Amino acid sequence: MLLLLLGIIVLHVAVLVLLFVATIVSQWIVGNGHATDLWQNCSTTSGNVQHCLSSSANEWLQSVQATMILSIIFSVLSLFLFFCQLFTLTKGGRFYITGIFQILAGLCVMSAASIYTVRHPEWHLDSAYSYGFAYILAWVAFPLALLSGVVYVILRKRE
Repeated sequence: MLLLLLGIIVLHVAVLVLLFVATIVSQWIVGNGHATDLWQNCSTTSGNVQHCLSSSANEWLQSVQATMILSIIFSVLSLFLFFCQLFTLTKGGRFYITGIFQILAGLCVMSAASIYTVRHPEWHLDSAYSYGFAYILAWVAFPLALLSGVVYVILRKRE
């Protein structure tokens, strides 16, 4: 049972790390000395000088920012609730609330990555640009968060 709890906590922390990195790092779109994330657009000129400007104020980009932040909040709240329920839940009880918040985190990150994917062709039509590793990490965090949430819902507390 201890190994199962340890595995669940490691999975949850891994999801949190993926969500933080995907939200913070400036690598959602890369190419030709240019990197873009949810918050700023950076260009590297000769001499490795990096110039960064704020991202556009489009509504779709603001919705991506909001849903990524919501996914982090839901995931942190889920981890906190897991530890609270671990010590207060009666024997045989299920971690429904923890699972629901983790599933919500997964759905938020899926919504953010989907909106970014759909709106990307309108934003950059140049084929020299491609999706960066932070964008891919967001998509990797989605199934892991859902899996973690389902495991929480199925999990029963034992003595």
